[in-house]
Amino acid sequence: MLQTFHEKNRNLIVNINGKLLHRDQAGVSPFDSAVQGGDAVWEGLRLYNGRIFKLREHLDRLRSSALALGFAVIPTSEEIIEQIKRTLAANAMRDGVHIRLTLTRGVKITSGMDPRLNQAGPTLIVLAEHKPPVYDKGGITLITSSVRRPPPDCLDPKIHHCNLIPSILAKIEANVAGADDALMLDLHGFVAETNATHVFLIHQGIVLTSRLIACPEGITRATVLEICRDAGIPHQERDLSLTEVYRADEMFCTGTMGELVPVVKVDGRTIGTGTPGALTRQLMDLFRRRTDQEGEVVV
Repeated sequence: MLQTFHEKNRNLIVNINGKLLHRDQAGVSPFDSAVQGGDAVWEGLRLYNGRIFKLREHLDRLRSSALALGFAVIPTSEEIIEQIKRTLAANAMRDGVHIRLTLTRGVKITSGMDPRLNQAGPTLIVLAEHKPPVYDKGGITLITSSVRRPPPDCLDPKIHHCNLIPSILAKIEANVAGADDALMLDLHGFVAETNATHVFLIHQGIVLTSRLIACPEGITRATVLEICRDAGIPHQERDLSLTEVYRADEMFCTGTMGELVPVVKVDGRTIGTGTPGALTRQLMDLFRRRTDQEGEVVV
């Protein structure tokens, strides 16, 4: 799975701290905290027919992460929404759009890791791209990475931070193995997530997903659990081993970038029939109904 350049994005307008700039002119200072140490938090949003799905939940998570990192100044949700609207208007965007929000601690007075060097407030970057869901809805393949997700006593995954080196290392392993993505375990050998998405298994009609121990609080993950509750579909959050992955009847991943996508093979082992299963397809349809009907109007 390799994303490709979208021609509609050739003259993209990017928003950096309220300044609307052509993608070729946009940039951040070498003294910015994101450059100095990955000291930033982020969110991915998706625009459906003028509405952003689960916008408030994403902005709440952004604020929670910034609070955990002790940002001195955090823009309000309304301030961020205003900049999102300006960015979408500048690009004449309405549908089929993915928005990457990045909030850094800001520009430092001199290089260094000390947050006390940040005396100018945060940097807010709004990057909106024409980008349909990036995964093949017919199913993707995974390999298990040697890179582990840390527990909260090492680095709390509830902080949605921009230090993504573990994910990148896992993705490199997947690329070398010819897989779409990498399955990542926690320090006890249980399933955490992939390098980019949350993981769900289906076994004997029960939808299973990992506990929030070594994976972040996923917005799409939470939506799937809501759908299960509303539809009366049995579901559990618990530790899952690789053996349970290999013997699952169905498997799928979730995330804003790719929505729901079936997994048909892990470590060379075929999952179920090797095709998207019936319950996975049902959940994909129920999710699509929500994105068609719900969301905050921004365009």
